[in-house]
Amino acid sequence: QVQLVESGGGLVQAGGSLRLSCAASAPGRNFSVNDLGWYRQVAGKQREFVASITYDFSTNYRDDVKGRFTISRDNAKNTVYLQMNDLQPEDTAVYSCIWYGPPSYRGQGTPVTVSS
Repeated sequence: QVQLVESGGGLVQAGGSLRLSCAASAPGRNFSVNDLGWYRQVAGKQREFVASITYDFSTNYRDDVKGRFTISRDNAKNTVYLQMNDLQPEDTAVYSCIWYGPPSYRGQGTPVTVSS
């Protein structure tokens, strides 16, 4: 079983920044060889992909966050990060991290609210 705990969300004005963290507890598993990602969801809408990072640090982003968001990982801390700059109201959502499987695991999420 893999447990993921996100933190770092909050309320920020448009143009501001937040850094999200996702700490993984994965007994018996090797964090450093697993691909990870971030998703976001607005109430009443489908969850959408935000960014991913492979075991060898290759990254991928949805188009509307490219140049603003940066995903990174610290294998020594079993943690994946999402640095979000120039936040906009449309970035408001609950952000959750994912441990890609199979099986895959997802955390409970941390809310991000961007005011205009």
